[in-house]
Amino acid sequence: MTRPVLLVTGGSRGIGAATCVMAAGRGYDVAVNYQSNARAAAEVVAACVGKGVKAVALQGDMADEADIVRVFAEAKAALGPLTHVVNNAGITGKSGPLVDTDAAIIRECIDVNVTGAILVAREAARALIASERVEGRALVNISSVAAELGSPGEYVWYAASKGAVDSLTIGLAKELAGHGIRVNAVAPGITETEIHALSTGEAGRVARLAPLIPLKRAATADEIAEAVLFLLSEASSYTTGIILKVGGGR
Repeated sequence: MTRPVLLVTGGSRGIGAATCVMAAGRGYDVAVNYQSNARAAAEVVAACVGKGVKAVALQGDMADEADIVRVFAEAKAALGPLTHVVNNAGITGKSGPLVDTDAAIIRECIDVNVTGAILVAREAARALIASERVEGRALVNISSVAAELGSPGEYVWYAASKGAVDSLTIGLAKELAGHGIRVNAVAPGITETEIHALSTGEAGRVARLAPLIPLKRAATADEIAEAVLFLLSEASSYTTGIILKVGGGR
């Protein structure tokens, strides 16, 4: 039996890594995209292979069109035609009020989270349409509850970028429905990953904000990955164009 083939952008860390390993455990062959941390990507690949599937690490900057196109081509060459994609790569930039934020931080975030995400979605659409004989094809974008909350005082530009991801999800779902391809998004709340220290510059952000969450804790990466795998799977076969909030009540 042919296994489904999944590409996860930004798959070497956090939610992306958890999604890769969980998908492997459920029978997907997995292409793990990473930007710079080859060691982390190799560890994710090893964890996937350990579950009895094929996996490959593919370097590429998801803000660069040429890299995006190449990564999709390399994934197909290594594992076969893609059947599923998780559009996960994203950054926040150092947190702070908008009035104090340099344009370079904003521009870098938009390049990855908006322009890059749209280009990844475009290549995903091309790849999944080309696999038209396969049932159950799906794209899952990673949004954020920040799109609704606005993230005042932290990174309103990031919130705005995820609002764009929501719009992308709704429009593309309608555009691809006639091809039998489902497009949905998962909008995580505060999640225990290294993005808080590496991207926002605030290692203690989770501890500071956890008391404000109705469930009084941050999510684990695995909890977000469960939502992603649900939307990839046939368990959600009549679900398209939704933004699934996984925010602990926020």
